[in-house]
Amino acid sequence: MRGITKRFAGVTALHEVSLTVRRGEIHAICGENGAGKSTLMKVLSGVHPHGTYDGDILFEGEPCAFDGIRDSERRGIVIIHQELALCGQLSVAENLFLGNERSRRGFIDWNRTNHEAQALLDRVGLRENPTTPVNDLGVGKQQLVEIAKALSKEVSLLILDEPTAALNDDDSQHLLDLLDGLRDEGITSVIISHKLGEVIKIADTVTVLRDGKTIETLPAKGLSEERIISGMVGRDLEHRFPPRTPDIGEEVLRIEDWTVHSPAQPDRVVVDNATLSLRRGEIVGLAGLMGAGRTELAMSVFGRSYGVGISGRVVKDGQEIDTRTVRGAIRHGLAYVSEDRKKYGLNLIEGVQRNVSAAALDKLANRGWVNENEEYTVAERFRRSMGIRTAAVSTPTGTLSGGNQQKVVLAKWMFTDPDVLILDEPTRGIDVGAKYEIYSIINDLAAQGRAVLVISSELPELLGLCDRVYALSEGRITGEVSREEATQERLMQYMTRGQGS
Repeated sequence: MRGITKRFAGVTALHEVSLTVRRGEIHAICGENGAGKSTLMKVLSGVHPHGTYDGDILFEGEPCAFDGIRDSERRGIVIIHQELALCGQLSVAENLFLGNERSRRGFIDWNRTNHEAQALLDRVGLRENPTTPVNDLGVGKQQLVEIAKALSKEVSLLILDEPTAALNDDDSQHLLDLLDGLRDEGITSVIISHKLGEVIKIADTVTVLRDGKTIETLPAKGLSEERIISGMVGRDLEHRFPPRTPDIGEEVLRIEDWTVHSPAQPDRVVVDNATLSLRRGEIVGLAGLMGAGRTELAMSVFGRSYGVGISGRVVKDGQEIDTRTVRGAIRHGLAYVSEDRKKYGLNLIEGVQRNVSAAALDKLANRGWVNENEEYTVAERFRRSMGIRTAAVSTPTGTLSGGNQQKVVLAKWMFTDPDVLILDEPTRGIDVGAKYEIYSIINDLAAQGRAVLVISSELPELLGLCDRVYALSEGRITGEVSREEATQERLMQYMTRGQGS
């Protein structure tokens, strides 16, 4: 790709970007949110057709002018977007050949369809029946279905946009191993990822974009995360976490003997007699492996949004409170930022203004009518104070970068003026620069005397951010460590303690 320039409504998303990828390599593209990574790959794959951008694309030595995705796929270029494009109600086999059906005399040949689908699933290491509905698969397996779908199109260049963003460690490793195997088969891959550890582990070459421009292309061997970060943000991040001097006050919230059962299997205990506390001005972490019950604990406390057969007490400022409804939890000063901001945290087609006010409309309403002028003023105040990068608060939230969407979610709950904030994976899917900004906001919340509970799958994040960390394993609190005593090894020991320990 040579001299690629792409503009949207007067905004230059890419400026004279160049990219060279060698056959049979895994080439990583890194950059902050808004750097132009996904836009560049949409140009390459025909999502942005020829004529809507300036510059040239050469594939296998020949100039290309793709008018759409079908054109690029015919040349063997297949893109897998971060938001998976699968039809959940259809079977795995039907998804694999959607638009490319195996037919005979105008009718689908189901024997051939399922037989070829099984061969593709075997190739990506997915042990599932081809007739299984995609909705019955987890995100990790759905990602493998997408790759199998790409292989059905005789792919020679595979583009993956944040392929492991929503995956646990095991699924991520399986995917990386698969890409490694495809490289051995001569398939070239371009991967966009914020997980720099994975980039260094799997990539042969790394290209860094910043502000829509190519900054540098480096061999991955011997490369450090710090070196990539300096290129991404234009400065060295000596400290990934902003400095903070804690000012911790009295206990504000205590969750006692909290037990939650699965709504799908009411006899299965998901959270088992958990007890934890938070103090004013304190940032407390909650660590645990996938399935440990961290999100289930948070959602069940916040308006019983998850679970059945819930028992235990929630005590705030020394008094037991009723959090059986979301409205009740908000009224008592609790706020919960979901790990899935797009599904549970935001209305993506609405503007920033409507999202910020959504959880506390009663503060803006008079006789059932929302004062839109006041709503605008509130949204503008949060836009400035939290550095939400958008031209206007009327901008649809779905058009913002991941980091800015997360700031909107935080603004929404800060407008409720909570005493306790539960942040579930607050930096998932956002880059290191945006993470620093989110960490600064969390520190400011604690400095205001609020208590913050941070749930995170990234142990370095918990160690760098929190004053104390609880570990959860199989629904039980298995350990509590202070900032001074906490190490990744010690937390992992607590996180892997089974019921027999």
